[in-house]
Amino acid sequence: MKQLASVLPILTLAVTACGSPGGPDGADGEKAAASSAPLAATLSEAPPIREPSRTQAPTASGSALLSCSQQIGAAAAARRVEVCRSVSPATHPPCNVSNSCAMIEDEIARSCALFDGKGSPMAGCTPAPKSMEAAADVVRRYYSALDARDYETAWQQWGEDGPPRQTRETFRAGFAQTVSTRVTIGRLEPGDAGAGSIYQPVPVTVDATLADGHHQTFRGSYVIRRVNDVDGASPAQLRWHIDSASLEAGPAR
Repeated sequence: MKQLASVLPILTLAVTACGSPGGPDGADGEKAAASSAPLAATLSEAPPIREPSRTQAPTASGSALLSCSQQIGAAAAARRVEVCRSVSPATHPPCNVSNSCAMIEDEIARSCALFDGKGSPMAGCTPAPKSMEAAADVVRRYYSALDARDYETAWQQWGEDGPPRQTRETFRAGFAQTVSTRVTIGRLEPGDAGAGSIYQPVPVTVDATLADGHHQTFRGSYVIRRVNDVDGASPAQLRWHIDSASLEAGPAR
């Protein structure tokens, strides 16, 4: 599915940050082209851990990155960090209230997926890492990251290589003209399997506020993908990630 070229440059899609209803608080084929856009007892049985190299990258000129404390308040952010530290196997995990909520949530999701099926589920690993709801949470994290101007975490929701045929610079530049948005996740239906992967469609409706004060509505869907537990798949491939997107813009108002 191809993402419309006329849509992405003005979308900085935001969700009501971490802790919103439906979120954790409340080999592969080629990616389709897009024009922009959960122990301790089981650690010895787990595969080697490649800790994510993640720092809060500089943001676009004039745009300050929002910390999780700024996004959802200090108390709620501290609760997210507590969950993150309880599930993350990394020595230096990005579980810190000064990071974006999306980065903290992404580390929770990464850790939960890494140990999924290895003993009893860890507290905090909800929804189940392989569920439709976990796929939808990728979309929520994506927009939460964009809203916080954490473009690196947003980039990583597309997988290790980011969106197809984009550099980090062009990816970031594509969101320069959007002030805020509200995204609604539609009804989830079971996805399809094929070529060793599972594809989960996630319908969305977005109301965007643009830099010039206009509003615009976008409707469409994301396709979220993960490898279907095939031998030799990496932890990153076994996680849900954005595979493609198709959004149509209504008239600005």
